[in-house]
Amino acid sequence: MSGRKTRQPLHEVCRELVACATGKVPADVVIRSGRLVNVITGEILDGVDVAVRLGRIALVGDAASCIGEDTEVIDAEGFYLVPGFLDGHLHIESSMVTVSQFARAVLPCGTTAVFMDPHEIANVLGLDGIRLMIEEGRGLPLKVYATMPSCVPAAPGMEDAGAELTASDIRTAMAWDEVVGLGEMMNFPGVLAQDEEVMSKIAETLKAGKVVTGHYASPDLGPNLSAYAACGIISDHESVTWQESLAKLRLGMYAKLREGSGWRDIKATIKSYTETGIDPRRIVLVTDDVHPDTLLTLGHVNHVVRRAIEEGTPPIVAIQMATINAAESFRMSHDLGSITPGKFADILFIRDLADPRPEKVMADGEIVAENGRMLVEFPKWTYPDHATKSVRLSHPISRDDFRIKAGPSGKNVRIRVIEVADGQAVTKHAEVEVVADENGEIHASHRQDLAKVAVIERHNATGTMACGFVRGFGLKAGAAASTVAHDSHNLLVVGMDGGDMVLAANTLAEVGGGMVVARDGKVLAILPLPIAGLMSDEPVEEVQANVDRLAQAWKDLGCKLSSPFMTMALLSLPVIPELRITNRGLVDVIQFCHVPLVTE
Repeated sequence: MSGRKTRQPLHEVCRELVACATGKVPADVVIRSGRLVNVITGEILDGVDVAVRLGRIALVGDAASCIGEDTEVIDAEGFYLVPGFLDGHLHIESSMVTVSQFARAVLPCGTTAVFMDPHEIANVLGLDGIRLMIEEGRGLPLKVYATMPSCVPAAPGMEDAGAELTASDIRTAMAWDEVVGLGEMMNFPGVLAQDEEVMSKIAETLKAGKVVTGHYASPDLGPNLSAYAACGIISDHESVTWQESLAKLRLGMYAKLREGSGWRDIKATIKSYTETGIDPRRIVLVTDDVHPDTLLTLGHVNHVVRRAIEEGTPPIVAIQMATINAAESFRMSHDLGSITPGKFADILFIRDLADPRPEKVMADGEIVAENGRMLVEFPKWTYPDHATKSVRLSHPISRDDFRIKAGPSGKNVRIRVIEVADGQAVTKHAEVEVVADENGEIHASHRQDLAKVAVIERHNATGTMACGFVRGFGLKAGAAASTVAHDSHNLLVVGMDGGDMVLAANTLAEVGGGMVVARDGKVLAILPLPIAGLMSDEPVEEVQANVDRLAQAWKDLGCKLSSPFMTMALLSLPVIPELRITNRGLVDVIQFCHVPLVTE
């Protein structure tokens, strides 16, 4: 069993729930004598039974009258009964595994529902990619809801993605049952400027009666923030200080505080509650981006709850932030977020609230995981050929594609360079003086810590590409390539040697995408990600093993960054300052315009 076949809308089963609660029909499952964490009232109630019928909760209290001959009875003495954890904002693609494999990893951690923003696959496969992920989720005990990506591509005119989502596409998707709102509206300048397309996307969502989620990456907490909230944007996950999250809470927004693999904001942002004592009912805990190593070593939403507790949040309040608050932020509390009658029977059996690792995980009234291991099988899901053959180049890559001619032979040339720093998404717009060779070419230089970087359009085989230089990786040799290259996910290559750059690029084209490191004409390590060039259908453990091999290969090239592929993947993101590169060229993100490699 998977629990999925019993998941019916409340209006279809409410008569059965009434009959069960009144003892007229037996429960399918009765949980006896648990310590119920009531996230509605903030209480812990001892010796409580929970009766489940058709995957939903029929009764909370004394369930003796609900027990029949075939009722499964579960003894919960010694356990806290906690609602299943909800992740109120994440990108499943960032885990580098499919929805099914992601579910295998997070259900044992206690996550029973997610609200994904599939904007990574949308940039590659458009509306069809979103539909494929949603369809895969339908067969799982993990409840998979989606917000419709709002900014595809992220920077129109600056890059070429595999798709463009319009207001018409938003209107189409709002009719899908699993779509619960509009994904993070990253284009906050467009909101403030009342851009026609941006406002149309918001309007289509509001007309459908669904929520608009935000991405307000600005320290401006004055009138612009009010304007942003005034058009119906109900939440934001971009706060990095407690002052920012508090300002959003005071304007009636939900402040989504994140703790994932790259963004670890809880220590700072949870102070909006712990330092002020405000009502925390609009604080939601989220992960945003979680990589395989985090899932395997720290957990998922349970880790975010633990971090909030470690920073001074009472356990029941932290649990509310990951259950009922999240459900209410999507107007889904009629189905999710609490152990109360009518809700889906998604229940965690936890020994210690301060360390919320569930011993048992129930989804839709079925125990699906125990002691960190899945107990149920998932249906096989296969992605179609067009989703697994998404790397389309106009020609095989050659050394000539990476040659950079920049001036007269033997002359000094001043060039723009992307400068990266360990663990930081922001880059610097540096200028470096280099010498052109006898052919007028400029080359990578270990002495100057200059590596070549190239972005090659890989969606429609247009042949457009751009080359530049990056500083900060510390490479001494070799090359790396990736089709995980935010947000348009073109083919991104960084390297010191033209031959290795060619090998890395063509290797990924052959396997359908992923990440690879090459040196001296040999592939040192590879992580195939054949689904949209972003995900693998292998278990998360196997993906992580390949990630570990890639990390060692980076070290063999001389790189000392803690997460070089994460740093690399952001080189092509033209919405974060200061200097980036796309398939159309270098982008000055401060001025939001293309700039030449050679300075005037």
